Amino acid sequence: MPVTFNHTIIAARDRAESARFFREILEAADAPSWGPFTNLSIDGGVLLQFADLPVQAFPEIQNQHYAFLVDDALFDRAHARLRGRGVEHWADPQMSRPGEINHDHGGRGVYFRDPAGHFLEMITQPYL
Repeated sequence: MPVTFNHTIIAARDRAESARFFREILEAADAPSWGPFTNLSIDGGVLLQFADLPVQAFPEIQNQHYAFLVDDALFDRAHARLRGRGVEHWADPQMSRPGEINHDHGGRGVYFRDPAGHFLEMITQPYL
């Protein structure tokens, strides 16, 4: 069996809020949740599992980077939702081009943060 990506746990302070953000912006689908996880699924059967980290054990969440390859139509809808909600976004990971998108790698891309502070990226063309 070849290697495929199956799931990741995304640290949150409010797992329901973080899951809602991903569901609404990226149109991720609800998935059965259990135990400490609020779960969503994305294409390819990948499970995004949101888990609250206790403040006393983890006073700060180590921010991670998650990049999502989307088609042009979803990019347009998601970017419109980001703008409509006043979510800060940038054309570059250095955050030097606020309110813009990029046209790198023959497509479009944008960077933004989720409610826990993770740095998300949406691209319409893969890097490879």
